Amino acid sequence: MTRVGDKQFEVFITAEELQKEIASLAAHINKEYAGKEVVFIAVLNGAFMFASDLMKNISLDCRISFVKMSSYKGLRSTGTVEELIGLGLDLKGKEVILVEDIVDTGLTIDKIIGLVSEQEPASVKVCTLLYKPTAFKGSKEPDYVGFSIPDAFVVGYGLDYMELGRNLNAIYQIKS
Repeated sequence: MTRVGDKQFEVFITAEELQKEIASLAAHINKEYAGKEVVFIAVLNGAFMFASDLMKNISLDCRISFVKMSSYKGLRSTGTVEELIGLGLDLKGKEVILVEDIVDTGLTIDKIIGLVSEQEPASVKVCTLLYKPTAFKGSKEPDYVGFSIPDAFVVGYGLDYMELGRNLNAIYQIKS
């Protein structure tokens, strides 16, 4: 059990389970994109730890860039997505993989796919560490999923509660 801000959380996915699944995701991507150059676009702030560990396991020629989007306030999605920091790379004709910490409603990913697609990449796929299928309302489900989880609030390994808890090396679920 750990406290983040004013809430209690319990371990949901251990650090070891995270690293094993990230290596598996990277192996799948390495195989699928063998011989191709890939542009990874990580969504800040939450995906920074996942993107870092994923990239350590990628053996392809690749680039990484970052975008920062916002759709949360406290424990809930606001239902709107606001672009905070845009893309800095030319993506025309490139293989693009969006890297997310968590896909729940899918609204953020839909917005990013729309922005990226304007640049006419060869392909756009989504790799997420966590996916909440019961909360999903988007138009494109993730292509690579580390863990499908229930619609519960989680923190740690880049995910936050009120900007706290990102530094935890495991995923914690709020204690009900």
